[in-house]
Amino acid sequence: MPTSLPRNKVKKNETWNSESVFATPEAFESELKNFVESLPTIKKFQGHLGEKPDNLIEAMSVLEKLQARANKIRVYANMSHSVNTADQNAAAMNGKAVSALAQLRAAASFIDPELLSIGKEKLQKWINDDPRLKLYAHYVDDLFRKQAHVRSAEVEEILGMLQDPFRGAAGTAGMLANADFKFKPARDSKGKQIELTQSTHDRMMGSPDRKTRQTAWENYRDKYLEYKNTLASNLGTSIKQNVFNMRARKFESSLESTLYDHNIPVEVFHNLIDAFKKHLPLWHRYWEIRRKALGVKVLQPYDVWAPLSKKKVAVPFEQAVDWICDGLAPMGSDYVRLMRKGCLEDRWVDRSPNAGKRQGAFSNRSTPDMHPFILMSYNDNVGSMSTLAHELGHSMHGYLSCRAQPIIYTQYSSVVAETASNFHQVMTRAHLLDNNKDKNFQINVLEEAMGNFHRYFFIMPTLARFELETHQRIEKGQALTADSMIELMADLFSEGYGGKMNVDRQRVGITWGTFTTHMYIDYYSFQYSIGISAAHALGKRLLDHQPNAVEDYLNFLKAGSSVYGIELFKQAGVDMTTTKPIEDTFAILEGYVDRLEKLTSH
Repeated sequence: MPTSLPRNKVKKNETWNSESVFATPEAFESELKNFVESLPTIKKFQGHLGEKPDNLIEAMSVLEKLQARANKIRVYANMSHSVNTADQNAAAMNGKAVSALAQLRAAASFIDPELLSIGKEKLQKWINDDPRLKLYAHYVDDLFRKQAHVRSAEVEEILGMLQDPFRGAAGTAGMLANADFKFKPARDSKGKQIELTQSTHDRMMGSPDRKTRQTAWENYRDKYLEYKNTLASNLGTSIKQNVFNMRARKFESSLESTLYDHNIPVEVFHNLIDAFKKHLPLWHRYWEIRRKALGVKVLQPYDVWAPLSKKKVAVPFEQAVDWICDGLAPMGSDYVRLMRKGCLEDRWVDRSPNAGKRQGAFSNRSTPDMHPFILMSYNDNVGSMSTLAHELGHSMHGYLSCRAQPIIYTQYSSVVAETASNFHQVMTRAHLLDNNKDKNFQINVLEEAMGNFHRYFFIMPTLARFELETHQRIEKGQALTADSMIELMADLFSEGYGGKMNVDRQRVGITWGTFTTHMYIDYYSFQYSIGISAAHALGKRLLDHQPNAVEDYLNFLKAGSSVYGIELFKQAGVDMTTTKPIEDTFAILEGYVDRLEKLTSH
């Protein structure tokens, strides 16, 4: 298992195309300065939006241009920092970019209160009379839906200004884990040391050598436990910020406050949690199948990712692109051609697991004049191919929506975003299972499927239960400590393991601390589970060749947030206000468990 390369030794074709955004860091700094100096161009409309439609149209045009510029600044700084968190210049750029975005939100904060003061009747007449305003119809409807929770212009300005300091908790967690943590090396069964970093951790957890997995898992978790009090204080601060925003906007709960923004009924959250608890026995069965397949007396948490196949299927990056494109072929040649070119020619993907790269993977949403970018650590296996497929789903979603919609409609909800990402995995997996019947290959693909379901249909609902409880404790004025959060997390995982796995309560209980992105985006985790459910339902429509399935899904991607997410699902052919898509997805999971049991039992 190779050590991570220093960032300056990574091949150019394995890095993101930063120069396509800004030719040099100096060009970035120049644009950042000009951007901040341009902010008064939106402030000049304050107090004048209601005078005539032309003022509103011009103000929205200025705002959208500023938002497009802000997105490029954010992407460049965020990617620069994420590929090498130890780079102090990049960290400084990222901090300045975050501050600039907060300044934009503060500068534009007058718009919504002022539109509300104009009144819906007058605005609706303007929209009906002026074709240039018709594209803002949904924006206006949504604004008046939220009217009770929009504060005065002065309060909104303060709330906008708070966005920058309120990001401090997430920033601290990320810097601590990605830049400051130095993990004790893992050791294999022969006693050889193996470098453990954020970008090598996942590969080690998939090692066939149990000692490698054990020491990597323990050393990784132990570092987080070493800083458990700092991490707990940090996460507690983030939750208190969520509760502050809830109260500032006069909601009854942080869950309602978060979901209200995208008009998602709280029942969608509770439906998922109820279905998850109902189907825990399926997970208990899977743990026992895995234990038998591995031939161990007691299954350990670090065995969850252990390979069940005799030989791991090697998947070089170029092969992964081919298989993903083959799986997405039903979407049409234009869709596939764009995706292939992005991966192999335009350098959308920063894929080397280099030293200093932050944990996990993500895709930055594009703008009309900037393509998307993906950060990940590609490890030449089926799991990495699956991650690439997932992030490409996000990328294609962003690419299509920002070219079909004005920028105000490109910040769609996470349930919609995670549908697009999981859809790619659904289609790629189906293609591979249908076209290669080799037993070892099938096991490799089914392992990927179970790994994906484990993350999105086991880990994420468990984190969601943790989020709900911790937020409710803060809402009631109760304290959160490192030990209380570790105990809560350990209890939830113990229920999920159902006595089929040994529970190292401290190391399992610190799981919340290892999610330094997800836990700092309010009620984000459950949206993955909704997304994977919707993705399987929409994927089935294409795989079953249902009429208009491709067109419906493309329209789903292009709509952005111009339609409420729940309604958008219905237009695409799935009703996420019911439990049926969730139940159907558990049935798919059960089918995978059945197939895996059969393939590994002899």
